[in-house]
Amino acid sequence: MEKQVREFQAETKQLLNLMVHSIYTNREIFLRELISNASDAIDKIRFQSLTNVELLEGDSEFQIFLEVDETNHTLTISDNGIGMTYDEVVENIGTIAKSGTKAFLEKMQTQAAEKQSVAELIGQFGVGFYSAFMVADQVTLITRAAGVDKAVKWESTGDGTYSIEETERSGRGTTIILKLNEEYRNAEKPEENFLNRYTLQNLVKKYSNYIRYPIKLNFPKEVKPVDENGKEIEGATPAQTIETRVLNSMTPLWTKNKSEITAEEYQEFYKSVFYDWTEPLEIMHTKVEGVVEYTALLFIPGHAPFDFYTREYQQGIKLYCRNVFIMDNCQDLLPEYLKFVRGIVDSSDFSLNISREILQQDKQLKLIGKNLEKSVLKNLENLLNNDRAKYEKFWNEFGKAIKSGLYLNVQAKEKLQNLLLFPSSKGEGLVTLDEYIKRMPEGQTEIYYAAAKDKNAVERLPQMEVLREKGYEVLYFFDRVDEFAIESLHEYQGKHFKSISRGDLNLNSDQDQEAKKATEELRKENEPLLKAIKDRLGNKVVEVKLSNRLKSSAVCLVSGEDGISLQMEQILAELDQTVLKAARILEINPNHPIFKTLQNLHQAGSEKFGDYVDLLYGQALLIEGLSVEDPLDFSNKVANLMVQAVG
Repeated sequence: MEKQVREFQAETKQLLNLMVHSIYTNREIFLRELISNASDAIDKIRFQSLTNVELLEGDSEFQIFLEVDETNHTLTISDNGIGMTYDEVVENIGTIAKSGTKAFLEKMQTQAAEKQSVAELIGQFGVGFYSAFMVADQVTLITRAAGVDKAVKWESTGDGTYSIEETERSGRGTTIILKLNEEYRNAEKPEENFLNRYTLQNLVKKYSNYIRYPIKLNFPKEVKPVDENGKEIEGATPAQTIETRVLNSMTPLWTKNKSEITAEEYQEFYKSVFYDWTEPLEIMHTKVEGVVEYTALLFIPGHAPFDFYTREYQQGIKLYCRNVFIMDNCQDLLPEYLKFVRGIVDSSDFSLNISREILQQDKQLKLIGKNLEKSVLKNLENLLNNDRAKYEKFWNEFGKAIKSGLYLNVQAKEKLQNLLLFPSSKGEGLVTLDEYIKRMPEGQTEIYYAAAKDKNAVERLPQMEVLREKGYEVLYFFDRVDEFAIESLHEYQGKHFKSISRGDLNLNSDQDQEAKKATEELRKENEPLLKAIKDRLGNKVVEVKLSNRLKSSAVCLVSGEDGISLQMEQILAELDQTVLKAARILEINPNHPIFKTLQNLHQAGSEKFGDYVDLLYGQALLIEGLSVEDPLDFSNKVANLMVQAVG
């Protein structure tokens, strides 16, 4: 049959333009597409040969071969798959599909690709094939169908026409020759030079490492001559030889049965794929069949990456579809509070767009995501219950992420509350909320907590005295996120959370009620004094009151029952969010000698009264870890007081 020049179908011209200029994010993906098509072609001949072994023509060693020609600037991809006849080339390459092409194209142009099954998209030769024109000035295809004598040559520069003719090819299969354009034959960056063998090797590792057939490439190699004893001959010119390398590993670890995989294999896979030098803390390998089918191999790292708690951290799961890499960081499968999980998910049920780059938002994806979330949380719960030491190691690395989930995700409360751990006043270890509840003494009605920068700071808080005296356990909050998380949780098993630095401590014993009554009577007697202190401090505080929570300390600063706490105010200030302010309440210990001094100074109308009030307020600020507003004025007043004391 003579050579013919034909025009592409009109819609195919438009699709070709979209392929080259709009659809693909990374041009390097062309290699994945062509290798995937080659793999599909081999799949087809394997299937057909089950009932007709003669189609193999004695060639059953399936392979995909890459070839580089730097002189002619060509990259060749060959396979010994099913091949195509003349009519199949016209049908598959000259058009996209037998029907529905126009409607399909219109939706592509509005960035909403028509949803089709994976089987219809992946391996549809006339679709991924066009990605070759992103990097090539000319594409030549030579193919011979199994069981057919004549081969077919198809060629195009992507200008809207193509030529087709009969030719010769040794053996069945398809060969695609790309004459690379100037940009990719002389690329400044090695990763964009598709004539560089090591670039091709890296791309195969990245996108096609788990194609089931060997992907081969010849590498030039120098061999130094040796004598009869095997010793190198000095000064001899090295011989130039060719080394054929298999670029892909072919067998995905996750497709094997768990019983066939050793712990060392899991660990090595994790380290090599996720570039971590330490072993993973936990490994979760599951295969699910039913409404949606997928295989997941997930890892909980042994340590948090250096940028884990920054905005730059890239979370997400690697996605594969039938062993073909689709997406590197899919953020739609797991919620942000599980962003520490690394791994891969492989499913033939993923709905992909035409470029295989963007996952469509569909029910299969959501269902897989829900299953994975349940699996990870169940694994963490089992770890907490059965291997506390390992769980605490996990918590020290990723606990902040779990706590963040409580206020970033309103639906996460029931899922995460039992996983929480906190240090407490009961010792060096960490405690769960359930453990705290179980060891609450009779009469305690709330879960008490204290927020500070570290253990020493929180244990020096004056508010701790009364709770320590009663034997009430106090949870320690040292992370910025802690108080925000607990505010979102609000209560646990019917017990409300109570900051020891907010409002009334709600201590309800008879002794406490008597103390409150006595304090209230004392307040009435000293109302003019308290008003004078409030007037001196002005809007620095919303209230000055006598305290029934202080034992040996003279003063403390607490926040109101409503609104943010003093610690929250500090955190927001560090984030340059100074709009919200805590309602500050100054509490004075009526049993401390300083209170008698204030009474005397106020009654005598002494000018020193104001300085004493300022010093007392400054002391309260420092106890809470806050800065005094005027350090120089504060230090001068302290110095003057010291001089007067000596005098």
